[in-house]
Amino acid sequence: MSKATWEEVVLAESDRCITIEGNQYFPPDSVHREYLSESESRTSCPWKGKASYFNVVVKGKTNANAAWYYPSPSAAAANIKGYIAFWKGVKVEK
Repeated sequence: MSKATWEEVVLAESDRCITIEGNQYFPPDSVHREYLSESESRTSCPWKGKASYFNVVVKGKTNANAAWYYPSPSAAAANIKGYIAFWKGVKVEK
């Protein structure tokens, strides 16, 4: 079971994560979206496609762009469509 936490709050928990490049991608239904707010940030990966970001907001604190996902990934990464990964101080444990 993988779990993502920040500020002692569980953001996501699942035994159905997909690991890519050392990152745990959580299924959309395993993420507590009340802690996420849409970010304007976008980046591009040569093989996964364009990533969109969320800010993580917990206890009045914001961790900008600490979660990302691929809303329309390339065919090579189709299995992570909508799955959410975390970084920037979010603790992800297996």
